[in-house]
Amino acid sequence: MPKVKTNCAAKKRFKLTASGKIKRKHAFHSHILTKKETKRKKNLVKFGVVEKANQQAIKELLVMK
Repeated sequence: MPKVKTNCAAKKRFKLTASGKIKRKHAFHSHILTKKETKRKKNLVKFGVVEKANQQAIKELLVMK
């Protein structure tokens, strides 16, 4: 039986916390920042947590049990 490979795209985009939650970055913070308010840009820098509905799918991409 061959080894199961980790999805490289998921590996770059998600990190695990010590408690087992999955961290993710917010969208809309890479370009066209001039029209966005400072408060909005500042909040987009912070990490978000993946919703429970998507956690199982991401864990499969990261080859976790």
